[in-house]
Amino acid sequence: MHKTALASLILFSPFFATPAFAQTAQVLNGYWQYDEYLNANPEQKKLTESLSKVVRQKPSALKVKQTSPITISVVYPGQQISDYWVRNIKAFEARMDELNIRYEINQVFTRPNLDARQQSLSLLEAVQNNSDYLVFTLDTTRHRKFIEHVLSSTDTKLILQNITTPVRAWSEQQPFMYVGFDHMLGTRELEQYYKHHLDQGSKYSVLYFSEGYVSDARGDTFIEDMTHHDSYDLVSSYYTKATRESGYSAAISALQKNPDLDFIYACSTDVALGAADALAELDRSDIVINGWGGGTAELEALEQGLLDVTVMRMNDDTGVAMAEAIKWDLESRPVPTVYSGDFEVVTSKDSNEKIERLKQRAFRYSDQ
Repeated sequence: MHKTALASLILFSPFFATPAFAQTAQVLNGYWQYDEYLNANPEQKKLTESLSKVVRQKPSALKVKQTSPITISVVYPGQQISDYWVRNIKAFEARMDELNIRYEINQVFTRPNLDARQQSLSLLEAVQNNSDYLVFTLDTTRHRKFIEHVLSSTDTKLILQNITTPVRAWSEQQPFMYVGFDHMLGTRELEQYYKHHLDQGSKYSVLYFSEGYVSDARGDTFIEDMTHHDSYDLVSSYYTKATRESGYSAAISALQKNPDLDFIYACSTDVALGAADALAELDRSDIVINGWGGGTAELEALEQGLLDVTVMRMNDDTGVAMAEAIKWDLESRPVPTVYSGDFEVVTSKDSNEKIERLKQRAFRYSDQ
C-alpha cells in the first residue's frame, strides 16, 4: 500500500464506541490464549522459558559488533495515572545500555482512547523513517488495521506491548514479539481472591477500560468465570473512557442503580482509583474494590485503605524482555513470539515488608 493511502487509513479510521454490555460467550475469539499457544507450539514454549530465565538473570553483553545504531520507535498510551508504560520504557533503556546495544529511540506517549490523530501521526512517522523496531500496542480495531499494513508492507519489526495472545489470523506472519503481562492470567488471580473472600450470590458491577481488547481480556474473562461458571450476580457493567473521572462517574451510576453492591471489579488503575474516589465520597467502605497492575498509585491506595486488592505486575520484566529479545535478534538467535511477566496478589492487609520486597523486584530498573 502507498504511504499516502496508509496515512489516510490511520488518520481517519474512527474509534468505535458502544454501550457497555459484555459479550461473554466468546471471550477473545480470534486469539490464541497464552498457555494454549505455548502448549500448541513446543518450540515456542522452550524459547519463552529460556527468555524468562534470562530476564531474571544479570545481563550479558551483546556478542556481535554493530556497524551502526539500531533505530527504535515507541508509541505508547502512557499519559495515564498508571505508571506501567513509563516504567516499562525506563527498564527497557536501562537494560539496553547494560547489554551494550547501540540504539536511537524516538518515543511518544499519548492518552488511551483519546489522542487518535497524534498516535496515528507518530505511527506513520515511524513507518516512513524505516525504524528497525516499532513498539506499539493492540487494543482497538484501528490499531489492528495499522498493524496488518506494517506486517505486510514494511521491514520494521513490530513488538506489541501489553498483549500476550497471538492473533490467529496472522499465523503466516506474526509480529516480531508479543510482550506484556497476560490479562487473563492476572484476571484469574483476582477471581481467586474474590471467590475466597466473598460468598456466591454476591452482587457486583464491572467497570471496563475503554472498549477494546483490554476490556475483553480483563472484563469479559472475569464475568465468564464469576457469573457463568459460579453464581456471582453481575448487576451492571460500564465502559469508561479509561480515565479516573470516568471511573468515578461509572461507580456513581452503578451505586445509584444498585446501592446493595458487594464489590466492584475495575479493569485498570485509573478506573479503579476513580471508583475508589466515589466510594470514599459516599462512605461505602463496605464495598470491596480491586486495582489492576499494582503500580505506585495503586500501592499507595492500598496502604490508605482505598483499594482492597490488586494483582501486581513485576513491572520491569517486560522492558527487560524486549531488550533481551532485540539482543537475541542482533545475534541471529530465534526470538519467542510471546512473553508474559510474573504477577503477585497484594492486599491492603499485607505487611509493609512484603510490599517493599515486591517493589524492589518489580521496579528494579525503573526506580533507579
